Amino acid sequence: MTHGHSPRRDVVLLAIPTLNEARTIIPVLERLTADQDGEFDLRICVVDGGSTDGTVELVRAYARHRSQVFLEHNGRRIQSAGINLAVARHGEGATWLVRCDAHANYPRGYIASLLRTQRRTGATSVVVPMDSVGCIPFQKAVAWVSDSLIGSGGSAHRGGRKSGFVDHGHHALIALDMFKRVGGYEESFTHNEDAEFDCRLRALAGTIYLDGETRLEYHPRDSFQGIWRQYFNYGRGRSRTLRRHPTSLRLRQFAVPSFMVVFFACLAIAPALPHVLVVPFLYLFALALTSCQIALRHRTACGLLSGPVAGVMHTAWASGFLLGLAGARDMRWSPERQPAQAEAV
Repeated sequence: MTHGHSPRRDVVLLAIPTLNEARTIIPVLERLTADQDGEFDLRICVVDGGSTDGTVELVRAYARHRSQVFLEHNGRRIQSAGINLAVARHGEGATWLVRCDAHANYPRGYIASLLRTQRRTGATSVVVPMDSVGCIPFQKAVAWVSDSLIGSGGSAHRGGRKSGFVDHGHHALIALDMFKRVGGYEESFTHNEDAEFDCRLRALAGTIYLDGETRLEYHPRDSFQGIWRQYFNYGRGRSRTLRRHPTSLRLRQFAVPSFMVVFFACLAIAPALPHVLVVPFLYLFALALTSCQIALRHRTACGLLSGPVAGVMHTAWASGFLLGLAGARDMRWSPERQPAQAEAV
């Protein structure tokens, strides 16, 4: 597809995967289209994975009067394939790829800020922190614990404030030529595709800069079932990344499944060796202490849910990781073995 644009300015391709996002997609589009200024040309592609709630109709109506907005059907449904499709269909002539979510809140000047950071640092990719925010009591508890040490293990892009070069972060701006050279996202990944991509990016001498000043707000899941499913999939995706990139595992990620194995092993052998119950007791005490601290800090009883939420996060992530590690058959990646979709991106 050919797109007309000014050759004197950067062209930014903004890709937004959607699946039943009727409540949020138009506010997100309005905020991001308002972000355009004289420094760059903006091209927006919404890649929909089969919404049934009116998302497609809303985007079509919105695009009728905005020539820079496009809608594509993502038959694979998953986000990794959707971003690759947006690049394949609308990436011609673009300089930068910006990945956005349809259920996040973006600050004014978001894209311009990312571009300024890239020019200042020369990074191949600029990533940003996510600030979890909740609307209902359960979501608030999830948000508070997600951005804590016990919830994220000190991950720099989860509520962190420091800027600097990192191994991984929440994807925002990526040089489009490097995105294509790396081969785009691995389309068999439903989760953790961004971390797996970053492993390949760094292997090909790409650099990743975390901009601690340019932040977005993210609304977490609103039930224990949703949290379990999300973190189980995160863990399973991380196990596949480890198979493909064995040196990518960080201590905080290894610690969670290792400890949960010890936790349940202690429960299993406790009838014969009661003293081992000290390990589960200390863990449950830490969760309870976390609940009390968060409840006191925010002066609300809904903070008491934070400990149980953290326990679900840990157990689900560890279960997904260990089961995925046992069942995954991914081959180790090397620069000579590019993903099959590389030529299509």
